[in-house]
Amino acid sequence: MGRTFADIRALVLTHAHIDHVGFAERLRREKGVPVSVHKLDAKMARGEAKPQNQKMLGIGFAAVRFIRFALAKGMLRATPILEVTTFGDGATLDVPGAPRVIHLPGHSEGSAALHVPAQKVLFVGDAFATLNVLSGKTGPQLAPFGSDLPRATESLSRLQGIEAAYVLPGHGQPWTGGVGEAVRLIREGAPH
Repeated sequence: MGRTFADIRALVLTHAHIDHVGFAERLRREKGVPVSVHKLDAKMARGEAKPQNQKMLGIGFAAVRFIRFALAKGMLRATPILEVTTFGDGATLDVPGAPRVIHLPGHSEGSAALHVPAQKVLFVGDAFATLNVLSGKTGPQLAPFGSDLPRATESLSRLQGIEAAYVLPGHGQPWTGGVGEAVRLIREGAPH
């Protein structure tokens, strides 16, 4: 992208699961970049709590690749983020792009989407995915891990009416078929 670490002004997490926290603490500590997360995931981000009641969907051969990749990248050794700022539902964040927060509990308690209307972008984190890393299935679907899968499906109703040319999930390719269509497809295939 032609950018350096010096260009990063903020790091906003859609949720605080270990595979999304990544190098956030290092970026905060070494470069002074503030890290923000929904207030209901702040304890998890700081390492004070673990994900609760995790369920898994669609385990298949792809799970072996995912587990091998996760172990190689140190996914079991997350570094807690010592200082996080928090946000709540409906907030407009004072970071580049001024994203609006849409709270989508279910994947985690503090799972949130970030809508940047000026760029026609919706970051959904793991509220939904276009790749199930455990089964290899593609297309809009619930992410393969979550605390409350029925609630995650129900939360997607909060995305109805959102206009975005690009929906960017935490796992899989960008979705360009419309937010409403993604939600419809997810509901058709969601576990009950």
